[in-house]
Amino acid sequence: MSDATSFNASTFSAHAWGRNLPIYEAIRTMPFNNALADGTLPQAQFRHYMIQDAHYLIAFGRGLAIAAAKAGDPDGLVQFAEAAKVAVVVERSLHADFFEQFGIDADDFAATDMSPVCHHYASFLIGTAYAESYPVVLAALLPCFWIYAEIGRDILGRAARPNPYDAWIDTYAGEEFHEAVRAVIATTDRAAAAASPEELKRMHAAYKRACQLEWMFWDSAWRLADWPV
Repeated sequence: MSDATSFNASTFSAHAWGRNLPIYEAIRTMPFNNALADGTLPQAQFRHYMIQDAHYLIAFGRGLAIAAAKAGDPDGLVQFAEAAKVAVVVERSLHADFFEQFGIDADDFAATDMSPVCHHYASFLIGTAYAESYPVVLAALLPCFWIYAEIGRDILGRAARPNPYDAWIDTYAGEEFHEAVRAVIATTDRAAAAASPEELKRMHAAYKRACQLEWMFWDSAWRLADWPV
């Protein structure tokens, strides 16, 4: 694990990471990420992934905006409002670069529905954001930040260079992204410290479900999964 996982062993984040380490290992070693690292990931799989990720980021941005609205202090409001802006503006800019590189135009994107897994993940985030308390919302959002940071650093350490996916690797392995991840971990731990035992139970359930959906998202792209009917 990278320095993004430098935490107090008694915190929610430490417990959540430890409990779900097998899911992270499954993500780290799955065919999609192995092929991305060695530069052999077929363009069809990456195109599928990027289109679905662009759909997903809208829901993720909405979830972050709801977290900002539920924050109990001004710092949390600013943190997650800014994170929502970054998710929608900055990461979509990265997607736009990849769309151009891999020949995906606006019509392609508009004509491609959310995949079943993307729809499930987006619905989970939005439903949790609206229905749950602030600590539980943060727990549901955290894996998308944290797992991407860890996978980015892991892939950077073993990537073939030059790699057609260098921009993706450099974005999620970069210190700017990891700094943001450390801040989200810290905020989630502060929220968890004030949470009730029942909230903590729901936080762990939300964190685990998001981890499972992260694996499913990459696996769906690897299989070029679509609606069966």
